[in-house]
Amino acid sequence: MALDQSFTGRTYPPTRPYEVGREKIREFAEAIGDTNPAYLDLDAAKALGHPDVIAPPTFVFTITFGEAARVVRDPQLGLDYSRMVHGDQKFAYARPVRAGDLLSVTSTIESIKSLAGNDILDVRGDVHDAHGELVVTAHTKLVVRAAEEE
Repeated sequence: MALDQSFTGRTYPPTRPYEVGREKIREFAEAIGDTNPAYLDLDAAKALGHPDVIAPPTFVFTITFGEAARVVRDPQLGLDYSRMVHGDQKFAYARPVRAGDLLSVTSTIESIKSLAGNDILDVRGDVHDAHGELVVTAHTKLVVRAAEEE
């Protein structure tokens, strides 16, 4: 069954704040094999003009993907999670994520399209800091595969 396209434009309340820690940044950088000193060393980050260590660009996925999952679990949307695959991910940064940030995500369903029996769901996650300033916008494309006919 196709997703209800009237959900396009629906915005979900902001998440509770997520505190970005230096250790989480370090662990993430090591997990992806990125040894950029700005991610690992406070002095190196400060030498580059940052107030604290910064996170690799994909770090914010750890916050925004969980929020996108809240959207897809919305029982009113009626999405069959067992048929969903992650199609694409893009980030548009206003500034780097840095240790000490308290970040909240507000998600909006930007579009729902049907293509060859599949549903394509585009979700925008606006990530704001504790001062309400936009840090990054994440664009997530989810594909809900058509049900197999028996």
